[in-house]
Amino acid sequence: MTGFAAPLCYIDAMLSKGLAIFVVLSAMAQLPASASAQAASHSGTALTSKPSAAGPHTTPAAPADSAPSPFPMKPDCNGGPCEDQAPRTITVQPPPARIVWTLHERILWGAYLVLAILGYAGIMMAISTLRKIERQTRIADDTATAAFTAANAAAETAQAALLHAQVIANAERPWVLVTAEPARGVESSFEITAINRGRSPATITSALDLVLFAPDEAQLPDLPDFSPLASGPRFVPIILLPGESATLKTFSREDVRALCDSDAKFRSVESWDERIFLCGKVAYIDLISPAGKAAHETVWCCWYIHGKLRSALVPAGPAEYNSHT
Repeated sequence: MTGFAAPLCYIDAMLSKGLAIFVVLSAMAQLPASASAQAASHSGTALTSKPSAAGPHTTPAAPADSAPSPFPMKPDCNGGPCEDQAPRTITVQPPPARIVWTLHERILWGAYLVLAILGYAGIMMAISTLRKIERQTRIADDTATAAFTAANAAAETAQAALLHAQVIANAERPWVLVTAEPARGVESSFEITAINRGRSPATITSALDLVLFAPDEAQLPDLPDFSPLASGPRFVPIILLPGESATLKTFSREDVRALCDSDAKFRSVESWDERIFLCGKVAYIDLISPAGKAAHETVWCCWYIHGKLRSALVPAGPAEYNSHT
């Protein structure tokens, strides 16, 4: 925990300082006793010899052949004792005066000692508090990490459940497909039919179609423009149950003549110099889906093959003209 490194270093420095003060104060408490002991150790008897008032005197030397006396000879003056010789004196130095602390100094020393003890106790309490805070912070971090991990696991579980629900919904939703089938009883006539291949009912809300002339599929526009006609009839919604179908449009050879505005254009269609493409888009909604959900779309495209005697209508066009949502 880097957040506690600086406070702990500061507390350690304060603790060392408090211990140093405590040691100094203890040494100061022992100072009088040591001073007294030192004074007592140096209070020995000092001997001081003073010179004689009568001045210097000489002691007769012993004969060289005589043996030294084990006892020292007293000095004499012309063979007799010196009466005016001053006696030796011994001076005893008085012991040094004992250091006496005043009441103010004792109170001050006691106050310093109490402050050092209180400071040491406060430092120890602060260190203990910081360690508890560090442990609680570590526990909180571990709890937050565990909660974050649990939240991520819950989010992943929810995402998996959502995907599973989406898969089930897609499996149960309606799928409206558009096919071109020959009309019964009418030769060279075709029906554009929408059929529900899904597992739930669908409601067709709109069905738009257009006719395009192009030499081949590569010459078609990139995206078809399915703009509804302002003067066209209003589309009536169609409900399709699973497996049901509905006819959206019919097309026959007679419609080709109506689409060609000139004989030259009609002859180009007959000679396949120009082709006719029937395109359309069907929008439908799922009856079991909540309100406001976007509608599904099916885009289809067919190529009308105009023969001399008979005709055909087959699927054609790029992927943009054949899609499902």
